[in-house]
Amino acid sequence: MNKTTVVSIADMKISSNPDDVLVTYSLGSCIAIVLYDPYKKIGGMMHVMLPDSSIDKNANINPFKYVDLGLPILFKNLFKLGCKRGSIVTSLIGGSNVMDKNNYFNIGERNYQAIRKMLWRNNVIINNEDIGGSKSRTVRLYIDSGKIIVSNAKEEYEL
Repeated sequence: MNKTTVVSIADMKISSNPDDVLVTYSLGSCIAIVLYDPYKKIGGMMHVMLPDSSIDKNANINPFKYVDLGLPILFKNLFKLGCKRGSIVTSLIGGSNVMDKNNYFNIGERNYQAIRKMLWRNNVIINNEDIGGSKSRTVRLYIDSGKIIVSNAKEEYEL
């Protein structure tokens, strides 16, 4: 019996329980960063909102709101559980222009570029991606298999 664990906006969850399904809803310009180690059967998901924390002067900053702060924490937590950098399958989903039809703010693209840059600097390959467009997405990661299911208003598919 699968147990669903919700990854909220500006949130991160990690699981090694084979019965768990990590799910995040309503990805517009936000991006789900999904990391999975198929040998350890450990997965993590972060629902990131913005590329760079330097715009936030708040002393109690939520690191999972920002690519530059949250992504290193996601990796470090997986490494603490025994995952190896070379074994991790990296998937990116989201980054669309649901509310910004004229690309004025271009948050989705900026999020995507920030993630790509950080991964490239750390020699991490992006294995799967479903980025851009104008649709909202829901993402599910099945910890037992590493299967990722993406759905939107019109379809559901495996990434």
